[in-house]
Amino acid sequence: MRAEITQQNLYLILAGKAAAVASFIAEDEHISPLDALTKFYASDTYRRLEREDTKYWHFGPVALYQDYCMDK
Repeated sequence: MRAEITQQNLYLILAGKAAAVASFIAEDEHISPLDALTKFYASDTYRRLEREDTKYWHFGPVALYQDYCMDK
């Protein structure tokens, strides 16, 4: 049986995706991982990611990072 992703359980996958994107941000912007994570959490990309109806949770870290870069 496959689990269904809903707004109520979406938080279970957000941390891993956010950490992966933050590692790209930290490397590219030469900042600490914590600062990178803070920047990602404040981004429009993360706001879309945390809403189940956008289906951004389907995207992998590279696609999310590309979206983050487009929003800067």
